[in-house]
Amino acid sequence: MITGIVTDDGTPIIEIQIAGQTWTAIIDTGFNSFLELPDALRPMLHPRFLWEALYYLAAGQTVVQELYEVQFPFDGVLMKAEATFVAGNDILLGTAMLRHHRLEINFPSRSVLIERV
Repeated sequence: MITGIVTDDGTPIIEIQIAGQTWTAIIDTGFNSFLELPDALRPMLHPRFLWEALYYLAAGQTVVQELYEVQFPFDGVLMKAEATFVAGNDILLGTAMLRHHRLEINFPSRSVLIERV
């Protein structure tokens, strides 16, 4: 089970561990892939290039990004996940990461719960 919070601006976040460091990750329910990671994490995760993928964004925008496979620690398990790397510092966890989990975001209590089912 993973717990997190809803920030003052309404963003659901959790903390994750990568390479012995704690990172904040945003739960992005509008992102149906696995992960979007900062370029700074690339050397720590030793990604394997898969292919270039076309992504459809809000307002009809499309982008092409390189897609990688990474071994990513999540909910106590090292799992294979698809990831893109971007400039910036945010980690986005998409709904594909949650396919074996129940996600509960309680905005009034400002809590996040991710539970394996």
